[in-house]
Amino acid sequence: MNANVRIRQQTSKAAEERVAAYDWDGLGTDLDAYGCAVLEKLISPEECESIAGLYLHEEHFRSHIIMARHGFGKGEYRYFKYPLPDLIGGLRTALYPHLATVANAWSERMGNDQRYPATHRDYLELCHEAGQTRPTPLLLQYREGDFNCLHQDLYGDLAFPIQVAVLLSEPGRDFTGGEFVLTEQRPRMQSRAEVVPLRQGDAVAFAVHNRPVQGTKGNYRVSLRHGVSRIRSGHRHTVGIIFHDAR
Repeated sequence: MNANVRIRQQTSKAAEERVAAYDWDGLGTDLDAYGCAVLEKLISPEECESIAGLYLHEEHFRSHIIMARHGFGKGEYRYFKYPLPDLIGGLRTALYPHLATVANAWSERMGNDQRYPATHRDYLELCHEAGQTRPTPLLLQYREGDFNCLHQDLYGDLAFPIQVAVLLSEPGRDFTGGEFVLTEQRPRMQSRAEVVPLRQGDAVAFAVHNRPVQGTKGNYRVSLRHGVSRIRSGHRHTVGIIFHDAR
């Protein structure tokens, strides 16, 4: 076994232990109730700075998106290429099984046939069989005046219904403004907004597209979008962990 493989295995095990330490019953309850849940201090300040520092090194990425060119808002982001950085890949693998449990329960409640495999490797195999082979984890960078329009990250026929975003910058020190925003549209009702306060290293898991809500006559489907409010000052970096691959 070469040194790189051994380091990846150690990182993966550390990520599994880190993720397993959370109260997943409580996080699942929050996802059911609000469409989002916060994992406090998922990564350390040193890890945040290390990941954010990758942004200027193009060899880690497959593409670079200037958001204003596409009407996505203002700001920019880069999609990582395979192999992912060890920490990002390890967290993606470790988070998936816990979120797949929630995703499968949601599918059943919404009457969907879609079921998600127990491991991320098996889910990626399904993506690749469907022609979705490009990695989707991304690193976002915002400056003063930038923002991210409300949107859904859907890249093909297969789309995992929960995503995770990790704030790499410290609010009040590195930037002001730039709150994570989630909106929910219920049938025949006004939209509901959820503003999620995060500190450096905190992660938010959230519904990407649809989720079930229990009503008086059973479960019904609501549609969600997410975005980032205007950056008032400074710089903000975020890493997005998306579990399906893209076409």
